[in-house]
Amino acid sequence: MSDRNTPLSKFIYSDKFPFEVAFKFIISKGGFLSVCFFSILLTLPIYAQQSEKSPPPVIVQPGAPGQATKVLPPSTRATLPPIAPKDVEFMQGMIMHHAQAVEMTALIEARTENKNIRLLGARISQSQSDEMNFMKRWLGNRGQDVSMSKMPGMDMSGHHSSKHHSSGHQMMMPGMLTEEQMEALKNAKGAEFDKLFLKGMIQHHKGALVMVNDLFDTAGAGQDAELFNFATDVDSGQTAEIKIMQNMLGEKP
Repeated sequence: MSDRNTPLSKFIYSDKFPFEVAFKFIISKGGFLSVCFFSILLTLPIYAQQSEKSPPPVIVQPGAPGQATKVLPPSTRATLPPIAPKDVEFMQGMIMHHAQAVEMTALIEARTENKNIRLLGARISQSQSDEMNFMKRWLGNRGQDVSMSKMPGMDMSGHHSSKHHSSGHQMMMPGMLTEEQMEALKNAKGAEFDKLFLKGMIQHHKGALVMVNDLFDTAGAGQDAELFNFATDVDSGQTAEIKIMQNMLGEKP
């Protein structure tokens, strides 16, 4: 039996560690606190060994179909994927498109008391305002302007007056209301406004679906993950809202 005065270091540093004897020793000498301290001493070398053996992070780049994956160095930094000109055109055009929808919903409060129209307008206004902010960030992160300098297929030679130039700018976006349609909406109230708003917003939403289809029909476009998710959300969300508005008008989808 070991001497009760045997120093603890003799047990800790001996080749054959008598755990049972050491445990009895620390209980007699220090009680519970000694047990805790002793446990910490035992676990420190284990944690040190685990830290020393932790491998560096591995970054793997999946290969294209038929190609092997690549192991990249730990210093590798993520980069944004390349974008197609059509991607930028789509986002810039959709910002303009959404802006008119928000303008239309802003007319609701002063022109109708229809609760369903008010709820629908609030939802469209909130969702499309949030989406506009997203599109602006997406373009800004890629060093692109948030507005188009030239609409596709549009004559920018200055042959039109400023009024016609603005109207032509809008007419190039599928589904957007003309100046005459917007003026009629502003002048309407009550049931007349409700009908014009629903018909106009259905037209507007259908135009957005055309823009999404045009994006995905363009070779090399729509491959960016964020843009793809956004465009598909626009397609599904506005398709659902078109059905809601058609039901409100009593029309068959």
